Amino acid sequence: MAAKPLIGINMDYRSSRREHEALSFIAAGYFDGVTNAGGIPVILPPLTDEDDIARLLDMLDGVVLVGGADVDSRRDGFMIHPASRQMDVRREDFDRMLVKAICQRQMPVLAIGSGMQLLNITEGGTLFQHLPEDLPKAMPHKDPLDTAHRHGLEVVAGSAMERIYGDGEIRVNSMHHMAIDDLAPGFRVTARAPDGVIEAIESTLENWVAIGTQFHPEAESASALDVKVFEEFVVGITGVVPEVRLVA
Repeated sequence: MAAKPLIGINMDYRSSRREHEALSFIAAGYFDGVTNAGGIPVILPPLTDEDDIARLLDMLDGVVLVGGADVDSRRDGFMIHPASRQMDVRREDFDRMLVKAICQRQMPVLAIGSGMQLLNITEGGTLFQHLPEDLPKAMPHKDPLDTAHRHGLEVVAGSAMERIYGDGEIRVNSMHHMAIDDLAPGFRVTARAPDGVIEAIESTLENWVAIGTQFHPEAESASALDVKVFEEFVVGITGVVPEVRLVA
């Protein structure tokens, strides 16, 4: 039996406050998704040394980039929108170094939510800073009163998204106010919302397994099909399709 791939997962970070000490944390859906897809999750803390990050990546077969708060747009030459909820500086510093190293190695990566946005930025793309203003005719992509807000998904033929979802009506969760504007070179769009907002991307480079989703397949609001995104990623690394388990 082939060894299961080791899949790194970055963590969210919250600096110390009056009511609690500094802590790193991760939603269980990420490591459950990797485990259920046939991988072994390896949790990555927010390191500060590039050599340490390189050492970790040497031992891994792929990385899942988790979602979370917004990146600091000033670091990419843009103004911060008032609606932005920025991630902690320590996490963003680590994430930017991590994604840069992943891209340089063309290491297998599954980037989710703001993880996909950072992947796009790192490879030369840009972001809409606030969809309600940048694309006023777009449908709602975030509902503060409904964490399970969903919208349709239109997938592109011949993509990983098509292999996952097939034909028929598709709906995915949606909880973002930023999105990809200019797509980075070396990637293609593989799914959009009905209003045209980019919801999934893939690398066009033959030897680079790189998948990004704006929706969250790890969340409690994800469907049974959504979680197959993790399976598609692991299959892309190993080339081995897991056996179908029949429930008695």
